[in-house]
Amino acid sequence: MITHIQHQGNTFTIDISQPIDISIALHAEGPRAWYAGKMRFAPVINQYFTGSVKLGGNVNFNDVFFNPHAHGTHTETLGHISRELVSIENALTRYWWFASLITLMPHLCTDTNDIVTAGDSIITLEQLQQALPGEVPEALVIRTLPNSDEKKSRLYSNTNFTYMHPDAAAWLAAQGVQHLLVDMPSIDREEDQGKLLAHHAFWNYPSEPRLHATITEMIYADQSIADGMYMLNLQVASFMNDAAPSRPVLYKLLHN
Repeated sequence: MITHIQHQGNTFTIDISQPIDISIALHAEGPRAWYAGKMRFAPVINQYFTGSVKLGGNVNFNDVFFNPHAHGTHTETLGHISRELVSIENALTRYWWFASLITLMPHLCTDTNDIVTAGDSIITLEQLQQALPGEVPEALVIRTLPNSDEKKSRLYSNTNFTYMHPDAAAWLAAQGVQHLLVDMPSIDREEDQGKLLAHHAFWNYPSEPRLHATITEMIYADQSIADGMYMLNLQVASFMNDAAPSRPVLYKLLHN
């Protein structure tokens, strides 16, 4: 199905029958972080009911045990760092966004200061400014190198994974990026004494909170997906929570 959309005086065409899924599904062998165990499914079994067809029940009826921040692709609000609940259910007022996909080789730090440590792998302000020299999109998808499907099952705990310098996050907020999507478990350093400087900078919290901005983590953009502009459909499970499993889907943009 072909759909025509307009943006800043230009008309684009998208074929919504050709989705490009950049999410990682929740499953027991999927990626995990923050020292969480495997997510799991367990049939409800009691004296009245057997929630497994294999075990003789009429239907499959599983409880699901997972943490949205630790298992698979998820989208979060500033409620992740705020005292008050900011639910993902209420944060998204639109689900379609013009998005740019960029690929970056993280910078390897050689110095240590209050924010970074020598040996850290970071996304810098300078890298973002070089990758986005013109108009900055509503949504930004960042793919980091090296990139392989090992990201779909990686165990991130105690690995000091790539993160974003808070100056870079602050610049994205100042440029009006509403939705940031990354293939790391967090935009902050794994061990940072709870400062979460990049999260605070992107959400401009607490001075002028950006209530409708979101961060999506643990995506996977296959190498076959070219850098460039896309239409993003950000599908998020409707949880009354600061974060929920999500399924970001890209669609190619064609000029008319």
